Amino acid sequence: MQGVTIMLFAMLILPCMDAIAKYMAVHEGMSPGQVTFYRFFFQLVSVVPLLLTAGGLRAIYPKRLWPNLLRGVLLAAAALLFFVSVKYMPLADAFAIYFVEPFILTCLSALILREKVGWRRWTAIAVGFGGAMIVIQPSFAIFGLTALLPMACAFLFACYLFLNRAVGSADSPLAMQTVAGVGGTLFMMAVIAVGNGFGAVDFQPSLPGSTLGWILVIALGTISGYGHLLVVKAFRLASLSLLAPFHYFEIVSATALGYLVFGDFPTPSRWFGIMIIVGSGLFIIWRERGKRSPD
Repeated sequence: MQGVTIMLFAMLILPCMDAIAKYMAVHEGMSPGQVTFYRFFFQLVSVVPLLLTAGGLRAIYPKRLWPNLLRGVLLAAAALLFFVSVKYMPLADAFAIYFVEPFILTCLSALILREKVGWRRWTAIAVGFGGAMIVIQPSFAIFGLTALLPMACAFLFACYLFLNRAVGSADSPLAMQTVAGVGGTLFMMAVIAVGNGFGAVDFQPSLPGSTLGWILVIALGTISGYGHLLVVKAFRLASLSLLAPFHYFEIVSATALGYLVFGDFPTPSRWFGIMIIVGSGLFIIWRERGKRSPD
């Protein structure tokens, strides 16, 4: 239950990153590639002092270097795809399509880690996914190829979360996030160097053009660093298949931010979908507290 509580809090604050990314692209004129780079750079800057305070210089070098660098690459690639999608789509729309991710994550945990997933949990995941579809009813007819970006992001993020569990407890969460920040920053530097000149990844030499812009990109990295630190902690306390449905709670804050910042007012059907999403997660909590089996 501690893992579930931590995961819920992380899922409610992490969509703030996507709102900032959309704001920077729409109002500050920054490309998604720029925003993604700043996310990982300031994530690294925000967590390194805490890591040094907690473990000293030895803590910087993890026991499992390459898996944690790969975590950063997967997360950076997923973030880039999602930031491109939210530049053109409402936040709630992108999240609704992205929510194929719990299906992928649960399948990975069942097939590779051999975690037992009972029919009740599969049902709760399916119901929550149905609620996400009610929120926006995404279709290729409306979004075209852009709709593939959150789906590709979902696959990469599921692989990232799977590595959180597979890497285990060899390194501290702080060390894992620091190395992931290094991996993500290096990956984005390579992507920007190769893709310079393309709209999605072009890295203009100018820095954020306003004080607000600097505040937002610093906040972006800080939320990323500490939000995903919470995710790592949650996956050390609970199983993949148990935590998977709680990713649906991101739609709550994503919908609220979409309305408050960008004026995307949810329709009654979207609110109904959110109620279904929250209900499916609460059902999982009730099942876990009432019965300790993985069903």
